[in-house]
Amino acid sequence: MTTRQRLLLLGLLIWAIAMIVPDFARVVRPLGSFGFYADSNGLIYDVAGPFVKTADSPAWNAGVREGDRIDFAKMRCIPYDHDVCASTISAVGGNEYVFPGRKATFELLPNGAEGARQIHLTANPRPTNWLVRFVLLLDQLAGIAVLLAAAWLVWTKPSKMSWGFFLYVVWFNPGQSNEFYALLQSWPIALMTQNVLASISQAAGYMGLLAFVMRAPTGTLQPEWERLDRMLPWFGAAIAIAIMTSYGSSFGFQTELLSRVTILLGIFISALAVAILLMRRQTLTPKDNQRLRWVMWGCLIGLPAFVIADLNEYTTLLTDWDGLFLPEDVAGLLYLLNGILCLFVVEAVRRQRVVNVAIPLRRVTVLALMTSLPALLLHEQAEHLHELVELPGWSWLIIGAIILFAISRLHEWSVELADDFFNRSLKRGEAVLDEAILEAKTLHDIDHILSARVARTLKLSSAVTYRRDGTSFRRYVDGTNWNGGAADLKLNDVDLGKILGGAPCLINEAAAKAAGFPDGLDMPLLAVPASNRVYCFAITFYGPHESGTAIDPNERRVLQNLGRHAADAYAHIENDELRKAVAELEGRAGIRNALV
Repeated sequence: MTTRQRLLLLGLLIWAIAMIVPDFARVVRPLGSFGFYADSNGLIYDVAGPFVKTADSPAWNAGVREGDRIDFAKMRCIPYDHDVCASTISAVGGNEYVFPGRKATFELLPNGAEGARQIHLTANPRPTNWLVRFVLLLDQLAGIAVLLAAAWLVWTKPSKMSWGFFLYVVWFNPGQSNEFYALLQSWPIALMTQNVLASISQAAGYMGLLAFVMRAPTGTLQPEWERLDRMLPWFGAAIAIAIMTSYGSSFGFQTELLSRVTILLGIFISALAVAILLMRRQTLTPKDNQRLRWVMWGCLIGLPAFVIADLNEYTTLLTDWDGLFLPEDVAGLLYLLNGILCLFVVEAVRRQRVVNVAIPLRRVTVLALMTSLPALLLHEQAEHLHELVELPGWSWLIIGAIILFAISRLHEWSVELADDFFNRSLKRGEAVLDEAILEAKTLHDIDHILSARVARTLKLSSAVTYRRDGTSFRRYVDGTNWNGGAADLKLNDVDLGKILGGAPCLINEAAAKAAGFPDGLDMPLLAVPASNRVYCFAITFYGPHESGTAIDPNERRVLQNLGRHAADAYAHIENDELRKAVAELEGRAGIRNALV
C-alpha cells in the first residue's frame, strides 16, 4: 500500500471515529429536545418527541400541535442567517438532538384554527434511563471495534475488497453521532459541509459493499461481474447527488419522499448484495464457500437491521405504515446487531478457514436474546426506576460496566448450555471412540482409531497418525485421504514445539507444503499429540471437514481428550510388549543355564 493510500486510510478512520466518540458523553448526560418531530416536508407529526408525557414537551406547552407545518418560506438557509439556519437544521433532516437549554425560534404556517405564528422554544433534557445508556455504550464500543477491524484489514491486506468493506463501515457502523451533529448545529455552514461529506460517504459505502461482495472472501473478481464493477462509480455518484438533494429541506424544499427513497435504496442494495453472494456460492471452493457463508449471513441479518433502525430514526415511514415507532434502546440494539455481524465479515476475510457459521450465529442469537428481551420487557420499568433513583451522570458508566460484565458472564454460561445441547452427537461419538481406544489390542489399532475412525466420525477430509520411533515419527498405517508426506516425519519438518508439551498445534500452510503434506481440501490444519506428562507417543494430523469448515473449539477439545486417552493405551500396550519381551529373554536365559 502506498503512502498516499495509508494517509487516506488514516484520514477516513480519524473522521469516522471523530463522529462517534463524542456520543460517549451521552452515557453520562443526555442531549436535549424541543419536544417535536418534523419530517423533511416540514410537517410536524409528533408533539411529544422523546418525552413520555406531552406536558414535558416544550413544543406542546408552546401550543404546537400535530399537523402544524414549518414555514419553509421564512425558515431556510438561503439567504443565510445564522440563527434561522441553525433553527431550521435542528428541526428537519433527522437532527432533532440539541444541547439542553438551547433556544430557537420557529415560524409556523397557518392551520385551520390559528394563523401564521412564531414560537420560541428552549430545549429540555431528553428522558433517559440505564437501559438506553447501556445500549448506547455498547453501540459506541462496537462502532469503534468495527472501524478499527476494517481499517486493519485494509492496512494488512490492501485490495479493492478490503477497501470496499472499509468504506461501507465508515458510514454503516453501530456508533451513534448525535452529539457530533449537535455540536455542529452551532456552525450551520460546517454542518452543511458535513452533510455533503456524509452523502458522499454513504454512497461510497453502498458501492463499497457491492465491490466487496463481488470479491469476498478471496479478493478475486470473476469475469461475469466486471461490467457491474465498472458501473459502480457512476451509480455511486448518482446516489450521492440524490442523498445531497434530500437535505434540501434546509433550503426550503420538501424532500421527505426523496429521504424515504434514499433510505429504501439501502434495502434494495442489501437485497442485491445478498443475491450476488448467493450466485457466487457455486463458483468457490468448499473452503472459500464456507467463508462466503459468514459474509452472506452478516449481510442477510445485519443490513436489514441497520436499514430498519435508520428508517425509524430519520423518516416517518414506519409510523405511516402501522404507527410503529421503535424506542431508542430497541433501535440501538438493531444498530448493535449490524455491528456484531460486521465483525463476522472481518473474520471471514482474515482467516483462511472458518468454523461452521451456525456456531457464531448461535452465540449471537443467545447474546441478542439476553439483551433485547430485557430491553423490550424493562423499557417502561426503566423509566420509572430512573425517576425513583436519582444518580449522578458519571455513575452510569460504572453501572454500565457492571451490567456489561454480568451479561458477559451470563452469556458465557448460556453458550456452554447451548453448546452442550447442540453437541450431543459429538459427545456420543467421543464416547464410542474412547471405548474403541480402551479395547485396542495393538499399536496399529490405536493409529487407525485416531486417524480413520476419527475422520469418519467427525467427517474430516483427511487424517493420519505418525507414531514415535526414537527421534522421529513414522507412519505405520495409511491415513484417510493422505496421499503425500514422507513415511518418516522429523520434528524440524513442521513447527511442532507445542506438540511435545501435549497441546494441539495449528499447522502453518507453508510448513505443511514444505513437509510434502497433501494440498487443497486435504491439507492438515491441526496436529494433536497422543502424550502424557512425560512422553509423546504419536502425532495425528487432521484436515478440515469435508464441507470445508475448520475444526471448531469443541471438536478440538474432543481430539485433545482422545489424544490423552490414546497415550495411556499406547503406554499400556508398550508395557505389555516389554514385559513379554523380558519374560521371553528370561526364559531363553534359563534354558541356557540349564544346558550349561
